[in-house]
Amino acid sequence: MPNIISLSTALQQKLVSAKKVVVLTGAGVSQESGISTFRDKDGLWQKFKPEDLATPQAFEKNPKMVWEWYDFRRKKIQTVQPNFAHLAISQMEKIFSEFLLVTQNVDGLHQKAGSKKILELHGNLNRNKCFSCERIYKESDFDSKTVPPVCKCGGYLRPDVVWFGELLPELALEQAQQAASQAELFFSIGTSAIVYPAASLPFLAKEKGAFVVEINTSETEISAFVDELLLGKAGVVLPVIVEFLRPKGKK
Repeated sequence: MPNIISLSTALQQKLVSAKKVVVLTGAGVSQESGISTFRDKDGLWQKFKPEDLATPQAFEKNPKMVWEWYDFRRKKIQTVQPNFAHLAISQMEKIFSEFLLVTQNVDGLHQKAGSKKILELHGNLNRNKCFSCERIYKESDFDSKTVPPVCKCGGYLRPDVVWFGELLPELALEQAQQAASQAELFFSIGTSAIVYPAASLPFLAKEKGAFVVEINTSETEISAFVDELLLGKAGVVLPVIVEFLRPKGKK
């Protein structure tokens, strides 16, 4: 089948010349692996709103229910694999000399695909931390038969993800903002561009002189603002970009 993804001359030139590259990913990238977005309804959880389960207040009120919902999500994630978008991004990391992946996703699929230079703005569903003392726990570090598990300090364990009403990890956000402000080429991929402060990163990059590219299946609030809009699935578009880079000396 012929390639229907067309890269503008301006983007081609920037792909060849750029050294500092930042990629921002959102739920649309993981959705191509079969992971439902946060607000999709799943089976027995259909009667709940995500906002009713993803807050510190919800956990304080019913820690068992919140833990079981996240455990349900975690088990679903463990059944899926990285898609072509995840794999292409891991290849881009090897191609560009200064590369950073900033993700809003919490599923760990980027790491599974081989990405190493990565900042997780919203945490990781495969990690847990104490609700009281914030000690980090891997799944093998606690008794999963107790729901929710208990920290050595006596507090309950919770997923190490950012809930509604909580601040993003300060250091990760600062590093993402610094990278965006120094980027020559910035990609916004599979994100609705409405969740702040992550949504501010493309604007910061553009303000500081970066060439900003959006890859999405439909237009978003930043589409009119970017330098290049590539409509389509990330798993289709990104491999085209990687293939373009390979014969151009970007190895």
